[in-house]
Amino acid sequence: MAKRRKKKKSGFKSKLVLLLFLAALLLIAYIILSNKNNAGSGKGELYELSLELAIPQLAPEVKSQVIEHLGYTVSYNPRHKNPNWVAYELTAEELQGKESRNGSFIPDPLASGDQASTKDYTRSGWDRGHLAPAADMAWSKEAMRESFYLSNISPQAPGLNRGKWKSLEDFTRDNARRYGKLLVVTGPVFKEGDGMGCIGKNKVTVPDAFYKVLLMNDNGLSGIGFYFDNTDSKNRLQSHAISIDSVESITGIDFFYRLPDNIEEQVERSYSWDKWSTVSTRKEK
Repeated sequence: MAKRRKKKKSGFKSKLVLLLFLAALLLIAYIILSNKNNAGSGKGELYELSLELAIPQLAPEVKSQVIEHLGYTVSYNPRHKNPNWVAYELTAEELQGKESRNGSFIPDPLASGDQASTKDYTRSGWDRGHLAPAADMAWSKEAMRESFYLSNISPQAPGLNRGKWKSLEDFTRDNARRYGKLLVVTGPVFKEGDGMGCIGKNKVTVPDAFYKVLLMNDNGLSGIGFYFDNTDSKNRLQSHAISIDSVESITGIDFFYRLPDNIEEQVERSYSWDKWSTVSTRKEK
C-alpha cells in the first residue's frame, strides 16, 4: 500500500510541474504579444522629454553653428543671419515665472561669423520675430535676456508676428500647462535657399515661411507640426496644422531622430487635433 501511495504522489508532482510550465509559456506569449501591440504607439513606454531628444538633424550641406543658451539651443546660420532651428523644453512650472519682458535686441555673443544688427530691421517693414518667445523665458532673468539675441530672431511679417504666430505661441503654452511639459522646435523656411530677399546692411535673409513642431507625452508620445507663410493669416490655427513628416519634407530637417524608428514613424506620420485643441482654438471662427 505504501508503494502505491508514493506512485500517486509522484504522478501529482509531474502534473503540477507540467501545469506550471504551461502557465510560464502562456505568460511569455502574453508579454510578447503585448509588446508587439504597443510597439508602434509608445504606450506604456517611458520616454524622457529631454532637450537632447529635441535637437534635430540638418542636412550636411546646411551651414550651422549650434549654440547652447540657458533657455534654448539654437542652430545659427551665418549665411542667412537667421537660425536654422531653435529647440527648447517648456514646462508648466517654468510658465509660473514672473520675469517681465525685458531685453535689448543684440548680436549673440557666442555666435561666430556675420550677424544681423537691430538696425537691419529699422524701417524695413519686417518685425523682429522671436523663435523662442520671450514669454516662454519668464522663469529666469538670464533666459529672458538671451531670448533677445538676434540668433533667435527672424524677419517676420507684422501681421503674422502679432497675429496667428502669437496665437500659436499661446497655444503652445496652453498645452505645456495641460500636459506638464513639451518639446518645441521652430525656425524659418527658405525656399530655393534665397528666401524673400534681404534687409539691411548685413543682408539678413527674409524667410518665406515658418514652422513649429511640438512633442508631448500623455500615456504615449504625440506630435504635431505647424506651417505658416511669412504673411498675415486670418485662417484658423487648425488650418496651419500638419504632420511632423510634412514639416520634414518641407524643411529637410530630421526631427526627434533619436527615438526608435517605429516610434518616430508613428509620432510623425499623423496628428490628433483633439489631443492638442485648446479652449481658445475651439472658440476660433
